[in-house]
Amino acid sequence: MNFFQRIVGQRQPSSRDLAKERLKLVLVHDRVDLSPQMLQTLKDELIAVISRHLDIDQAGVQISIGEGTKRDRLVADIPILPRKRRR
Repeated sequence: MNFFQRIVGQRQPSSRDLAKERLKLVLVHDRVDLSPQMLQTLKDELIAVISRHLDIDQAGVQISIGEGTKRDRLVADIPILPRKRRR
């Protein structure tokens, strides 16, 4: 940890914390029973539907399954490209 991080109070996550987060992800994926192929299909279909209405950065789309407060969550991070203004 460098001097600036100690002053601001930021700390790097320990290997224990990282391992705990990875284990949570594995458990969530196991509970949902969603194969990597199915997740990729879901991602492709979401891209197709959203692309009909918005210009998006398809290479930057990230889909993941995470643990929510009461239920597991499907999280989609979809970057929207700036629209060209019409005059």
